[in-house]
Amino acid sequence: MQEQLSAFFSAIGLDGMDDAWIIQVFIIIFVTMLVNFLSNRLFRRLETQLAKTRNVWDDILLHAARKPVAMLIWVFGVSWALELVDLQTGTVLLNIVEPLRKVLVIVMIAWFLTRFIRQGEKALVCPEKIKKPMDQTTVGAIGKLLRLSIIITAALVVLQSFGYSISGVLAFGGIGGLAVGFAAKDLLANFFGGLMIYLDRPFKVGDWIRSPDQEIEGTVEEIGWRQTCIRTFSKRPLYVPNATFASISVENPSRMTNRRIYETVGLRYDDAARVAPVVDAVREMLRSHPEIDTGQTLIVNLNSFGPSSLDFFIYTFTKTTDWVRYHEIKQDVMGQIIRIVHEHGADFAFPTQTINFQGAELEGMVSKAGVDTPLTN
Repeated sequence: MQEQLSAFFSAIGLDGMDDAWIIQVFIIIFVTMLVNFLSNRLFRRLETQLAKTRNVWDDILLHAARKPVAMLIWVFGVSWALELVDLQTGTVLLNIVEPLRKVLVIVMIAWFLTRFIRQGEKALVCPEKIKKPMDQTTVGAIGKLLRLSIIITAALVVLQSFGYSISGVLAFGGIGGLAVGFAAKDLLANFFGGLMIYLDRPFKVGDWIRSPDQEIEGTVEEIGWRQTCIRTFSKRPLYVPNATFASISVENPSRMTNRRIYETVGLRYDDAARVAPVVDAVREMLRSHPEIDTGQTLIVNLNSFGPSSLDFFIYTFTKTTDWVRYHEIKQDVMGQIIRIVHEHGADFAFPTQTINFQGAELEGMVSKAGVDTPLTN
């Protein structure tokens, strides 16, 4: 590199001057700025042209490469300037510049790859960019594994560039891994818990989950390697260590196929003769209801003799699983039940007690109360 710089400045007549190296350094910095400016303009023009195409990956590639390329231009430009300073002044900068440039080049390549993966994650889950978007949980898991692999590989290459043996580093890592495993067993348990969530997929980002074992209920916002963030219905974030999910039961209502309507209706004992027609009418109403899934279990039957009512129950399922829409359908069903009961001349029961007294006993009680009017049974 020094010979190339000397030949270049000799060709432009800046070789024999005493202070020419200062001008040479200035020219290198100026050329670096010019190349960086032209590079930015080229990227902007390419992004404008490629934005008109349907292929999203070329846009992602340009967006991911723009900043790393700009940094690489400055890395090479500044390193050449420092080499020139070292050549003219006899400093020891060259011993630092060469390995530092190698490290920065590796870092810029790793930076470009991680940016490309991150932008790819956003594209794969966006229905506006991909015809068949992938599951966000799966994409996030694959992206994290790829980024971790790139970072580890870049670190090993950097160590190799400094003269360290990678095999020795790996052997040391194997021995140190045992010590780290004992010291950070909870962290490793959470890591493998997160891995099991990604593999088994009992839930994904956006699912509503709850646990009957613990007070955990809400919408999954993020599944990390150490913990899972759940937004409760009170809009508070709940952070659950991933190892917890290995020892508790998790219910995922988001994956239900239907929502159930299960209600008990009580009629008066005076309406015993009307119970069968009411039950038949309610059953027919549910079978003809457009929002009731007749392919699922549908039961309407007299169920029990209550203390003050004849109880029949309704067991059916709605087609929708949406929580708000479900309650609208349930309200409509219950309103039609009220109408059917009244149309048949029946009414709903409420808690009552009937006390029967014999005539003599009742007259005695009244006379003791000071009432002289005779009572008839």
